[in-house]
Amino acid sequence: MPVTAVVGAQWGDEGKGKITDLLAQEADVVIRFQGGNNAGHTVVNRHGTFKLHLVPSGIFNPDALCVVGPGTVVNLQVLCEEIANLEAHGLSTANLRVADRAHLIMPWHTALDRLDERERGRQKLGTTGQGVGPAYADKVARHGIQAYEVRDERAFRARVAHELETKNKILDRLGEEPLDATRVADAVLAAAATLGDRITDTLPIVEHALRTDARVLLEGQLGAMRDLDWGIYPFVTSSNPLAGGAAVGAGIPPRFITRVVGVVKAYSTAVGEGPFPTEMRGREGDALREMANEYGATTGRPRRVGWFDSVAARHAHRLNAFTELAVTKLDVLGAYPTIPFAVAYEVEGRRTTDMPPTRLLERATPVYQTLAGWCAPLDGVADRAHLPAAAKAYLAKIEETVGARVGMVGIGPERGATLL
Repeated sequence: MPVTAVVGAQWGDEGKGKITDLLAQEADVVIRFQGGNNAGHTVVNRHGTFKLHLVPSGIFNPDALCVVGPGTVVNLQVLCEEIANLEAHGLSTANLRVADRAHLIMPWHTALDRLDERERGRQKLGTTGQGVGPAYADKVARHGIQAYEVRDERAFRARVAHELETKNKILDRLGEEPLDATRVADAVLAAAATLGDRITDTLPIVEHALRTDARVLLEGQLGAMRDLDWGIYPFVTSSNPLAGGAAVGAGIPPRFITRVVGVVKAYSTAVGEGPFPTEMRGREGDALREMANEYGATTGRPRRVGWFDSVAARHAHRLNAFTELAVTKLDVLGAYPTIPFAVAYEVEGRRTTDMPPTRLLERATPVYQTLAGWCAPLDGVADRAHLPAAAKAYLAKIEETVGARVGMVGIGPERGATLL
């Protein structure tokens, strides 16, 4: 069976949770391969509405093993809260596993994240303040603490005390109260005890799944435009949400990933700072935001909204080689008689369909084509053949400009409101 990666093809918030939840119903293993609890996946199904931040969206399939992969950074206390919420709704989390090589988000990471944003002032990045960036920074600097270390309480407490010798000096210099090593260790160890043997070596799980031809689904967070290397640096996340990052972050040899689903909204959204060429401002943007309920799943912040940007989506396709696209929220555009669609940028007097680096992107002006709207709700449409002609033409324009076929179309938030 193919290994499928579900990745964001815009700035994040594309609706990956819904698509993963849908595909996970036929998966044996679902692996979250990067990121932390700095972004969320909203899932609507028969169990209710859930905002998942660390738990893979496959948790609603009781037969699927769900893995928080080694490429993630994990706040164990937040994960325990998320598990408690799911179980309070009658859902079992017995099939959840956390990679023992995943790095931990510690309390000093969240404090430093918030302080870093404060110190940047007008050049802030717009992070969610959950400590993800500082946790990855410590990982790269080889100061990180991996999940397996909680198994040796004495050594873990010594690691916490050692790291806080430096971190508390930074906090003190920035006017913050120092953290108490004993309290920090107590809280993390208590969360680890709750998770118990869910913290494990996940490579044998992955290896067994591949050897037995199991159906594996890889779930990413955020999107290509927030990729650390290929996104709008520095307004990016601290990991690689591309399909290539899935191989490393899940522990999957790259040749096994044979299906890559790129998720795009029928328009564009973004949370955080940085250039966003097709952004709608003022009343126009407010109207779309309210109509589509575009608020961040983690922070509740209003999302920035804009028209579909085929340059950004094509950039994502060039990096991921999507085998198909999943277009979400097509129903939202049913309110518009005409729809602007960005087909290129004007940058310093030159038209381009290539993604320029950030400083040039800040000066880019989108080149729009105006497409016909369909001015009709899509409720009750059960087959793509029954979509309005203008809606079909809109999907065809996405295929033409991005270069990948549309395999799934979302016309509502529920799992079943997806046309295959």
